[in-house]
Amino acid sequence: MVVSKPVLRLFPVRLRCLAALVCVAAGTAAAHGLERVTLRNGFTIDCAWHEPVDGRVRVYLDANGTSYQDLPASSIAAIEPLPDPAPVAAAPASSPAAAAASNSNVRDLLARAGAQHNIDVELLASVVKAESGGHADAVSRAGARGLMQLMPATAHALGVQDVFLPDQNIAGGAAYLDSLLKRYKNDLNLALAAYNAGPGAVDRYHGVPPFRETRAYVVRVENEFIRRKQAAARAAAMAVVSPH
Repeated sequence: MVVSKPVLRLFPVRLRCLAALVCVAAGTAAAHGLERVTLRNGFTIDCAWHEPVDGRVRVYLDANGTSYQDLPASSIAAIEPLPDPAPVAAAPASSPAAAAASNSNVRDLLARAGAQHNIDVELLASVVKAESGGHADAVSRAGARGLMQLMPATAHALGVQDVFLPDQNIAGGAAYLDSLLKRYKNDLNLALAAYNAGPGAVDRYHGVPPFRETRAYVVRVENEFIRRKQAAARAAAMAVVSPH
C-alpha cells in the first residue's frame, strides 16, 4: 500500500508558517540517505530509508516518511545505499560568472528571493545544492544553467538576461518554484517533481512521475531541507538555553 501526503504538512515551505515549523523540526527524526531496493523480480525502488514493520519491509518514498510502501521481506533481493549524483559540469573559476559568484553573498540573495516569493530560504538553498552544488557556472547535460539550473527557454520566459549571474538566476529560479508551488497548491512533492521533470510530466502522471531521476531528486531536496531546518531548530534551542 502506498500512502502519500505533502511533506510540507511537517515542514511548511511558506514563510508565514515558520513559527510553527521551528517547534515541529526540533522533534522530527533525522534525515536519511537515499537507498535502492532491488526486488527479486528485477525491479528497483529508490527510497529515503527502510525499516521492518509487522514482518514486512516498509520503504519510505519521501524524506519525512509520509509516503511509503510495504513490501514482503521475501520479495527483496538487496538494499544498498545510493551515491550522490555526479555534479554538473562547471566552467573554470576564472570566468566572469564564477568571479561574480565568489563576490556575491549567495545566502543573502536566497534570503531576498525567499522573502519576495514567501518561500523558506532553506528550501531555496536545498534546491541550489541539489541542482548545482553551489556552482554559478554549472551546466547540465540537458543544458540547464546556473545555480538553480534554469533551462534557456525557462530563463527567457522569466526575464533572466544572464543565467550565470547569481542574482538573476536565483531570482528566476525562486519565481519559477513559487509558480509551481501555487500551481500544485503548496504540495512540495509535486512542485519539486515539476521543477525537475516539468509540469507537463507531473500533470500527465497525476503526481510524481515514475522517473528514477525525478523521484531521487524529490527525496534528495526534501532530505536536505529537513536537515537544514533541524540544524536551525537546534541552533535556536541552544540560543534559548545559553543566551549570550
